[in-house]
Amino acid sequence: MSDSLLDSAASGGLFIGRAWNPAVQGPSVVTIRDGELIDITSPAVPTVSGLLEQSDPAGVVRSAKGSSLGRLEDVAANSNGTPSNSTVYLLAPSDLQAIKACGVTFAQSMIERVIEEKAAGNPDRAAAIRERVSTLIGGSLNNLKAGSPEAANVKQALIEEGMWSQYLEVGIGPDAEVFTKAPVLSSVGWGSDVGLHPISTWNNPEPEIVLAVNSRGEIKGAALGNDVNLRDVEGRSALLLGKAKDNNASCAIGPFIRLFDSTYDLDAVRKAELDLKVTGPDGFVLNGKSSMSKISRDPTDLVKQTCGPHHQYPDGFMLFLGTLFAPTQDRDAVNQGFTHKVGDIVEISSAGLGTLKNTVRLSTECAPWTFGISALMANLARRGLL
Repeated sequence: MSDSLLDSAASGGLFIGRAWNPAVQGPSVVTIRDGELIDITSPAVPTVSGLLEQSDPAGVVRSAKGSSLGRLEDVAANSNGTPSNSTVYLLAPSDLQAIKACGVTFAQSMIERVIEEKAAGNPDRAAAIRERVSTLIGGSLNNLKAGSPEAANVKQALIEEGMWSQYLEVGIGPDAEVFTKAPVLSSVGWGSDVGLHPISTWNNPEPEIVLAVNSRGEIKGAALGNDVNLRDVEGRSALLLGKAKDNNASCAIGPFIRLFDSTYDLDAVRKAELDLKVTGPDGFVLNGKSSMSKISRDPTDLVKQTCGPHHQYPDGFMLFLGTLFAPTQDRDAVNQGFTHKVGDIVEISSAGLGTLKNTVRLSTECAPWTFGISALMANLARRGLL
């Protein structure tokens, strides 16, 4: 396995994804066997979404016949911000699934959202507000569970100090924040550029685990994701969430979906540790972590709040679970915190899921999104897969 995509903990795991196949000028469903990227696309497996609808996706993948698209490291070398459609390169591992995301699922990240709002998107004010909030609540955020009596006490204390925020309600109240992160088929994969809207001057990566859920609400696997975030835009108004979250190439998922089996399951997700590394063209290095054990809501609760009798997803969905990571390290000036620079290389890693690697660009400079649902349906029809 390529060291830059999958780690030693991934050995023995069952992975699925998507790759651009120049022979058919369209995407192929792929798995990994002995370091080779194997095309398992067939009338029975035309899409990743369709595969996850089957009762035993892992069994289907293990028994599926296929042909090699090349060595994984060679495909990785082709996977960059401007890949050629004449070569095989990695795509986001989801296709027809809706891309949903949960926000403020960690109490510590909730506090950062409160700070953003109170600072009105101005990093100059953020340090003073952060100090005030930290003094007020101390260590009361440790192991805080949303919707619990303890969470209600923290919420009341902040309100009494004039720190009420809509983020308190979704952060520690009974109802989670669930929003649409990106349109179907717009996510980018390993090696691609990720995009920042040009209006933003205060932004950051958000390292997260992304669950692969089918139409029945069954969690079938997990991947890594970067929920690229514009802190200044959302800080000005939560009603600008769409502008802060959904821009060209602002959603990265990959490198693959690891299907749940005896080697990796939901309990592994609950215990997962995520590492973030940002390496800037200016020599700046940021290291961060996110521990799933500190999440304020269980992943199964987040899935139930996303789908059920109140909302269906016929093609399934990918669900970002949120992040503990809060980028407070100064980059350019004291109390200005972290913000991206064009050319930053972002690496998000977790044992058993591998590493998701992308390069930061302006969304206006990333490759435009042109291959949508109608293009996919036409391509699959031409290939006799529909």
